Amino acid sequence: MQPVFRLAVAQAPADLNSPTDRLDWLRSILPDIANSGADLLLLPELFACGYNIGDAIRTRAEIADGPTFAAIADMAHEAGVAIHYGFAERSEDALYNAALCVSADRTVLCHQRKLVLPPGFEKAYFTPGRGCHLFEYHKLKIATLICYDAEFPETVRHVAQLGADLVLVPTALGSDWSWVAHTMIPTRAYENGVYLAYANSGGVENGSEFLGASVIAAPDGIEVARAGASATIIYGDIDKSRVAAAQKRLPYLKDGLTIDLS
Repeated sequence: MQPVFRLAVAQAPADLNSPTDRLDWLRSILPDIANSGADLLLLPELFACGYNIGDAIRTRAEIADGPTFAAIADMAHEAGVAIHYGFAERSEDALYNAALCVSADRTVLCHQRKLVLPPGFEKAYFTPGRGCHLFEYHKLKIATLICYDAEFPETVRHVAQLGADLVLVPTALGSDWSWVAHTMIPTRAYENGVYLAYANSGGVENGSEFLGASVIAAPDGIEVARAGASATIIYGDIDKSRVAAAQKRLPYLKDGLTIDLS
C-alpha cells in the first residue's frame, strides 16, 4: 500500500517586518508541524524577504545558497520536515522571483524561478525564469509553479503530463482576486487530475491586503483543506492512488493529445 504523504501549508502573517522576523516565525511553527507528522511544509511566494516591500527587494535578494538557505536548511534538518519557500534570488546581474525546497537532510530538492511576471511591480524588479522540472520526494512526483504561473492552463497541464502527482504553488494573491483562489485553483487540480497546494499570506503588508484562502485541492477538485483570511497552518494527506483514479476516470491528459484543431 502506498504510504500517505502529509503536507502542511503555512499561510504566513503578511506583516512580518524583516527577514529575521520571518525566520523567527518559521522557527516558532516548526515544532507543531513536525509533531503533526508532516513530510513537507509549503510557504508563500517571496516568504523569506516579503512581497510588497518596494526597493528593499534588491537589498534582501540573496544567492540561492545564501544565508537564508543555510538557516532554513538547518531548520528542516532539526524538524525532520522538508521546507519549500519563496525568496528573491540574486544571480549575477539579475533578480528572480524564486522558490527552493530543501529536504530534512539539507538536500536541495527543487529550485524554480517564476515563469510569467504579472502586471505590476514584479516586472520592474524580476527577470522571468525558464523551464519547469519535477522532483521526487517520498515516492511522489512534485512540481512547483509560482503564483501567476498556475493561472495558465498550459503550465499545470505541462507538469501534469510530465507525471506530477502534486503541484506546489507559493502565491501572494491580493484580496481582490478571490475567484482565483476559490474557483480557478481547484479547477486546475480537477482538469489535470493532480493535487494542487496553494500557499498565500494572510493580513496586510505595507498597505497591501492579501486574500489568504490557501487551499489543498484534490485531483477530483474537492478541497482537502481551506484557510480563512488570517495566518494559519492547514494540512492535507496526499494519496497517490487518488491521482491515478482521477486520471483514469477523466482521461483529460491522454485525450487532450488526440484533439485535432487544424
